[in-house]
Amino acid sequence: MNIKRATLADLDEVSRLFDHYRQFYEQPADLDKARDYIEARLSNDESVIYLATDDEGIGLGFTQLYATFCSVAAAPIWILYDLYVDAGVRKGGVGTALMNRAKKLAEDSGAVRIQLETAVDNTTAQSVYEALGYERDTAFYNYSLAIK
Repeated sequence: MNIKRATLADLDEVSRLFDHYRQFYEQPADLDKARDYIEARLSNDESVIYLATDDEGIGLGFTQLYATFCSVAAAPIWILYDLYVDAGVRKGGVGTALMNRAKKLAEDSGAVRIQLETAVDNTTAQSVYEALGYERDTAFYNYSLAIK
């Protein structure tokens, strides 16, 4: 397995995986929408995407992170917003490898933490996160305001 920072040259593989990721979260398949979204993030340098591939360059999984800041710590943080591993290779260490690469990004950039959220019923992902040292937040509630 190889992990690299995705570029526009990786657009097809990342878009394919991103479309599957969106379907996992009960969105309709829409490869064009997935491609447009990923292309915009990469073209505008708005996120960091790591792509895991096999030796033939086929995408196995990806993670996408967004840079932001923590006002209280007066320091940068990373939001790990997307993590997806192709169903055929789950439980093979791809997710853990991608998470470890995200941690290296945070360390190298001087960030004080990585934040993520996952569905309450996604216990498989929760066990991976907790095994890697992530702690479930019990002090704060998460709120969201839908605009559309």
